[in-house]
Amino acid sequence: MTRRIFLLLFAMTASLFAREAKEDARIDALLKKVASLEGATFIRNGSEHSAKEAAGHLRKKLGRAGERVKTAEDFIDGCATKSSITGKPYKIRFSDGSEKESGPYLHGELKKIGAAG
Repeated sequence: MTRRIFLLLFAMTASLFAREAKEDARIDALLKKVASLEGATFIRNGSEHSAKEAAGHLRKKLGRAGERVKTAEDFIDGCATKSSITGKPYKIRFSDGSEKESGPYLHGELKKIGAAG
């Protein structure tokens, strides 16, 4: 009986920290957007990376963030804006040569996703 109560409490606690499916979908849409940026270069700590490499890196950071990321906004602010090691902002150099910090860019894309959804 005690084991059942423990398992029930564990399941209830785990569900409190789980992200809603809607938020997972919003985060996934952002990651797909990043991966699909043709000709874009992502600059992280002075190193240049392809769009697909950047999306993979952000997925890893999301996995490590665990329960700290409950919303797409949390994902942007906590994982996709700056290096957790150096604190330097991530930048995106677009195919036209313009550059933008990833945080403002992703927040703008999230608004578009919200408007489309």
